Amino acid sequence: MIDILKEYWPQYLGIGNGWNISGAAMTLWILVLTMLIAFLASIPLAILRASSNKRLSRPVQLYTFVIRGTPLYVQLLIVYTGFFSLEFIRHTPSLSEFFRSGFNCVIVAFSFNCCAYLTEVLAGSIRSIPAGEIEAARAFGFSRVKIYTRLILPSALKRALPYYGNEVIILLHCTSIAFTATVPELLKVARDVNSATYAAFSSFSIAGIFYAVIAVALVAAFRLMEKRWLAFLKPLPTH
Repeated sequence: MIDILKEYWPQYLGIGNGWNISGAAMTLWILVLTMLIAFLASIPLAILRASSNKRLSRPVQLYTFVIRGTPLYVQLLIVYTGFFSLEFIRHTPSLSEFFRSGFNCVIVAFSFNCCAYLTEVLAGSIRSIPAGEIEAARAFGFSRVKIYTRLILPSALKRALPYYGNEVIILLHCTSIAFTATVPELLKVARDVNSATYAAFSSFSIAGIFYAVIAVALVAAFRLMEKRWLAFLKPLPTH
């Protein structure tokens, strides 16, 4: 394993080839881009999902139900191979060009999937905010927009932080299926190394170590954020 790591560590890291990244660098890029898109899209969807107006909440509920009820791998295959079979996509130059890229398809499928989970997490956090805090804001004359931007969303995002950490780790593991769309992420590199060396145990074990190191770093980062921003949820000392 040491010999393979010495020879192929640049491929596993995926750097040193200009702007063409692969391996762990590609895995992290997929993770960051997917989380950013899913997080931004989940905020308005969570507000609609938490609304008492059924006409607003039901379509979002249907979206999260369908996405969470189907495997991510199936969703990726639909986007990567299914979308391009649609005539209006093939005959629209911009869409055709976009869906020819395996990387674009991975980001679209992963973002749709991750957004559904983040939406439900954030909607649950919005519902968990004590009604007394909202009533107090109304008593001070806060508008509806101001209540959301100054009170509900900041508090809900902090309360959702532990669940965001879990979602990031799950997404990190899911990036390993991106090789299906020919994206050269970490597992794709391990497969290539295995093909070149026929050392399956060492090739995939090194990839597993990289995944574990990234996961530990992410968990540590989220623990630090939770310690800093969730201190207000700790019970007050009785003495």
